Amino acid sequence: MGHPHGNPSLKGLLAKIVVILVNVWVGMPYALLVVNGVLMNLPEDQYEAARVDGANALQIFRKITLPQIIFVMTPNLIQSFISNINSFTVIYLLTGGTPFNSNYYNAGETDLLVTWLYKLTVEVGDYNLASTVGIITFICCAVFSLITYSRSAAFKREEDFQ
Repeated sequence: MGHPHGNPSLKGLLAKIVVILVNVWVGMPYALLVVNGVLMNLPEDQYEAARVDGANALQIFRKITLPQIIFVMTPNLIQSFISNINSFTVIYLLTGGTPFNSNYYNAGETDLLVTWLYKLTVEVGDYNLASTVGIITFICCAVFSLITYSRSAAFKREEDFQ
């Protein structure tokens, strides 16, 4: 006989897919506006010179457009990554972290660290574990951000922005 409330792994998979779709739906307009702003401000003379030299569209994208987008967008990409790690409202309001997963300590299938921290403090009262997880999450995000940014062209050529 099956599980009384349906297949729990299927519910978890569907919940994760819905959360991802909602996050994309919420974040895509902002990302597209930023990328559109970057693309509109790329220097046209480089494109003209590449076309005169016989570059095709793929070469122009790989050698001119993509490096300049990455140069400008690296800080924004880091910020987007960190905000997705801390995406509390979508998870909490959409699924509440459910369905529950007994393999993890009071965490559900769709919980992120931030929603799990909320559950640990508000619902369970395990402040020791919550503070440890919060500090480790902060350290990991800070180290990732510093390493990624310091290796980027935006950091190495910061004087171009002054």
